[in-house]
Order: sequence, then structure tokens, then C-alpha cells
Amino acid sequence: YAESGGQVGDKGTLTSEKETLQVVDTKKDNNQIVHIVTTEPKFPENEFIAKVNEAKRKLTTANHSATHLMHSGLREVLGEHVEQKGSLVNDERLRFDFSHFGAMSAEEIIHVERIVNNRIRENIVTDIAKDIPMDEAKQMGATALFGEKYGEKVRVVTFNPEFSVELCGGTHVNATGNIGYFKIV
Repeated sequence: YAESGGQVGDKGTLTSEKETLQVVDTKKDNNQIVHIVTTEPKFPENEFIAKVNEAKRKLTTANHSATHLMHSGLREVLGEHVEQKGSLVNDERLRFDFSHFGAMSAEEIIHVERIVNNRIRENIVTDIAKDIPMDEAKQMGATALFGEKYGEKVRVVTFNPEFSVELCGGTHVNATGNIGYFKIV
């Protein structure tokens, strides 16, 4: 996965018969995936096998799915006016920037945490629909997020159609139970 929409790029290795390169980041440039490595390949003509750091990917994926649940929880507690204004999702944490009239109270924070953790415990199976026409996605109630550029066909990620339906190209858990536990700090 190349860095996009607030989710960091994958890390891992590129391995050939003669060498292994450490991939420290993955980005998009001109519709191409670029692997950023610590050293240049000595044998670039060789065939390489890319392997993602699975542990980091799983943690990042859990945090990304948690942002969707939190976004819906915030809208439920604070109001439909809440919109994502930016985010950072990596293997250690998530940061979610959003619009609201003021700081959240301690009670509102607890309420959002309860909503998200209840959805996690429900172990909702993730529904990812690919190549959906934008008009159809809107009819599904999909929320378009900050800074994203969408084409005519989009990817819709749903955690219960009555709770969270968003346009998103990132990685996600198979079911919300894979997230574990959610805490706002």
C-alpha cells in the first residue's frame, strides 16, 4: 500500500537471488508505486519479490478501520456537521482531525469510546465494494473524506450500512473485532 489518504505507506523488503533491500516507505508518484529503500540495488536487472512487513500492516489496518468507526461515533455524539479534516494512520496510532464548534467534554469522549468499542465487540464483517459508480455510492449514503480525489468509480467501505459507509482506498480489517480496543488519548 502506497501512502494515501492519511494512511502511511507499507514497509518491508524487496528480495532477489542476490540481495535483499529494506523498504522504508512506499509512495505514489505519477500513478506509479515507488518503493523507497535504504540502499540502491546492486543488481537492478534481477527479479525482486516484494514482501510487506505483515505485523506493521496489520496494526496500521486496525487503526485505519478504527478511524472509520470513530468518525461515525463522533457524528453520532457531536452531530452530523462533524467532518474529517485530516488524519494520520500508522502502526502505532491514529490521529483524526475534525471540525466541531469546540473542545469535546470528558463525557463526550467517553461516549464516543463506548460507541466505537461496542462496534468492535460486535465484530462487524467489513464490506468493501469496488468500482461503484459515484452516484450509486452517494445513494448508499457514502461519506467522502477530506482531501481525497475521486474518479467516476469508487471504493466503498462499510461497517454496518446504518453506522459507517465511506469512500476509501485504504487497507481495512476483515471484521471490527480485529481492531482490539479503542481509546482516545
